[in-house]
Amino acid sequence: MKNVIFIAPPAAGKGTISDHLVKNHGYEHISTGDILRNVAKLDTEVGINIKRLLKEGKFIGDDIILPLFKEELMKLKDKPFILDGMPRKIEQADYLTNLFQELNVNNYVVINMVIDEAVLEKRAVGRRICECGASYNIYFDNFKPNVLGICDQCHKELIQREDDTLETFRSRLKTYTKETEPLIHYYQEKGLLKRVDAKGTKDKIISDVEKILGSE
Repeated sequence: MKNVIFIAPPAAGKGTISDHLVKNHGYEHISTGDILRNVAKLDTEVGINIKRLLKEGKFIGDDIILPLFKEELMKLKDKPFILDGMPRKIEQADYLTNLFQELNVNNYVVINMVIDEAVLEKRAVGRRICECGASYNIYFDNFKPNVLGICDQCHKELIQREDDTLETFRSRLKTYTKETEPLIHYYQEKGLLKRVDAKGTKDKIISDVEKILGSE
């Protein structure tokens, strides 16, 4: 199956789809969000700065994220991978194109996940997570926990991430629209772009993605 780059607004569901591909198809998941959140836990100048930027919904400077990202990608060797959150602007796409050439990566596809803003807002603000890795949403019946605020799997208290507030979501979406949407045209011109309707059910979205990755 092809390596994959997801282009999607915040809360579009790319993390859920990525988890499925990792568990069922042997993919490695490289998420810039996970990389940055891990660094943000460190009591260092860089960690504190990243934590503040994430809370405000702002992008992290390329001078910070690109070296971290390259390091993660180089660890994979020949394993199939998913890029989540990279690239987010044209400059990063150019960097990635050159990096792929350097690492001899040529079997990949770019998937654009399309969804309405109103649905995105509920997905982001309603998201609740558990330290065991389980994820829920208080606005969607199929994703609500059996007991409000309690994880179904380990019965611990659910939390809302600091960057899952309405203010942060709107800031992130505004930034996405301005800087990330041009990537759609960038990859379309290269013949690498595929479109997936992300407002459907989880199973339908997964099926559509799998068809794209298993084609040709």
